[in-house]
This record gives sequence, structure tokens and C-alpha cells, in this order.
Amino acid sequence: MTTPTPAARRSALTSRVVLYATLVALALIFLVPLAWMVITSLKTYTAAQQIPPSWLPNPVAGYGYEQILNNSANPVLRWFLNSMVAATLHSLLVLVTASMAAYSLARLRFRGRGVTFALIVGTLFIPPTSLIVPNFLIVDQLQWIDTLTVVVVPGAASAFGVFFLRQFFLSLPNELEEAATLDGANQWQIFFRVVLPLSKPALATLAVLSFLTNWNDFLWPIFVLFSPENLTLPPGLGLLQGSYVTDYPVIMAGAVLASVPVLILFVLAQRHIIQGVSRSGLKG
Repeated sequence: MTTPTPAARRSALTSRVVLYATLVALALIFLVPLAWMVITSLKTYTAAQQIPPSWLPNPVAGYGYEQILNNSANPVLRWFLNSMVAATLHSLLVLVTASMAAYSLARLRFRGRGVTFALIVGTLFIPPTSLIVPNFLIVDQLQWIDTLTVVVVPGAASAFGVFFLRQFFLSLPNELEEAATLDGANQWQIFFRVVLPLSKPALATLAVLSFLTNWNDFLWPIFVLFSPENLTLPPGLGLLQGSYVTDYPVIMAGAVLASVPVLILFVLAQRHIIQGVSRSGLKG
């Protein structure tokens, strides 16, 4: 084994220092706004207006949380529950529809398979805002307006989910499915008992992405939800900000409430997310 020269060791050390410094800088860029949000939510109204602003809340107060939790005009907890239910059900529907479509496009042989996949991927280039009016007319005919169904079902046929899972399914070895076929398994049994258990990382990744998309959706709920008790969190917090234009502790407390489930979900699923992203897209 060749011993590294002093110059090579210095170069390696410099590269490592630069890498760690870059990672620390990127971490600060993402963490400082989160820290400022939490700190501001714990300040009093007067302390939040101070110039220059202080990093530490003095005194620590729950004023912002009291305002959003005890305000009957803005039922934040109800909005939070609506968002949780809508995002969870939406994620489950995306997994069902996308996994079946992706498996068909990845493993089944039928005429027009390539054209079908191309058309599905092509819908990703259509601006979502251009579909608001036709989608509104459809859900109006279905009488879904101002119900949670209207923010759960539309968008459940995810073109990105089909593309993402198809790429993952293509990376799985065909030998596993051939062995299951020799053992007498039919196509549905192969799908449910072989493919899906092996696809947990990709399914977890798509579930998290679908949850975040629905959780953060602001534009569509504004058009289809009207009753205060039926609102989800993003448009609800928009009303909160309108009610408290300069009340930063209240606004930041609402933002903290909206961020907690997302952070918990990412922490719990990060290992699966990394595996799913690293394995998807290996085969075309």
C-alpha cells in the first residue's frame, strides 16, 4: 500500500474542511429561519416589535399560541385536523393509483404502453393553474365543493407518482417475479406479495412527497373551500395573517403548528426517502 505524501494529506484535509464548512453553511441557511420562527412565536407582542430584534425571547410567553388556540373566529385546531385528514387520505390514494399504473407500465406488455407512459409524463408539463377552472367545474358537478373530498380526490392520479414508481419497479430484478410465477403466483399475487414489499422505500418517499404537496397546497383550497370550519391549514393561516397584520407571535405560532407534522414525518421516513431516491431512476 502506497503511503500518502504530506502534500496529498494536506490536500485531502483541505478538501474535507471545505466540505464540512459548506455543509455547516447550508445547514445554517435552512435552520436559522426555523429557529427564528420558533423564537418569535415565544415572544410577547411588544418584544416582537423591538428594533433591533433580539434572538432570545425575554420573557418567554405563550401569547401567540393562546391567541390561535382560543380564537373561535379562527379555529386553527380544526384547520390542522382537516389538513391531517386530507393529506393522509390523499397520500393513500396516490399510493394506490400510482403503484398499480406504474407496475402495469413497468412489467406488463401491451400495445401502446410507451405512448401511454409518454402521455402521462407529458401532463407534468401542464401548468396546474391552467386546470383550476375545468377542475372546479367537474367537482361542482359532483357536489364536492366545500367538503374535504374536494382536496383529497383531485390530484390523486399523480403523474409524478407513476413516473417515480415505474422507475423503481424497473430497477427490481425480474428473476424474483419469474420465481414467483413458477411457484404458481398470478399477476396480482406477484404485485402484492413480491413487488410492493420490496418497494417500501419508494412507496414511503412518494407518500411523504404526496403528503407535503397536499399539506402545503394553498391555491386550490381557496377556490373550493368556503366555510371556516372546512378550511385546511394553509388558507386558514392566510386568514390568520390577514387578521393579525403585524402580530408576529401569532403568525409564527401558526407557522410552527404547520411545520411540526412535516418535520416529524421527515425524521421518521428519512431513511426510506434516501433509499427510494437513490434506487429510482436507475433504469429507463
